[in-house]
Amino acid sequence: MSISPQSPRRQRKAVYDADIFERRLRMTVPLSRELRARFHRRSVPLRKGDTVRVMKGSFVGREERVQKVDRRSYSVTLDNVTLKSGEEKLKPLPIRTAHLLLIRLNLADEWRREALKVRPEELTPEERGEAPEPEEAAEPAASPAPAKPDETEETDAEADDEEPEQPAPAAAPAKGSRRSKSPPSPKSEEGT
Repeated sequence: MSISPQSPRRQRKAVYDADIFERRLRMTVPLSRELRARFHRRSVPLRKGDTVRVMKGSFVGREERVQKVDRRSYSVTLDNVTLKSGEEKLKPLPIRTAHLLLIRLNLADEWRREALKVRPEELTPEERGEAPEPEEAAEPAASPAPAKPDETEETDAEADDEEPEQPAPAAAPAKGSRRSKSPPSPKSEEGT
């Protein structure tokens, strides 16, 4: 009795035994409608620097940039998608590619541009991987006129003579009660 080529056993074995080039093709992500119309493709292999939208899970609707593509475990790590560990540390949450939708492509690589048939004139600075130029640097801003101090305001010399206000000390818990609340520890404040 022979096993059919479409059997679940062979499909699963193909997923685990795939080499790095096959895994890249298996990690394709569907494009948004705008990108489909522009590139005439339905899906593209995912790579670092692409911007994706999470379609399933507790982070639904988040649009984040791809930080790392792990072909060994078929998962992707996004910039601000994290989970608290047992030690209250934030660690990146790996997400399957089936839960993602490509919003913006990273077209900094010349080979990827050739594969998608994109001309350099069509690219935006964001797609090339360059940081957009700030608009303020392009136009010199006029400096505002210095404000005249009001007669009611203090001058700098008077402000230096006064002592800075110190916060009031926290009230100590009552010694006789067992269930008195203590102030929060500094370690719990750092994690939030």
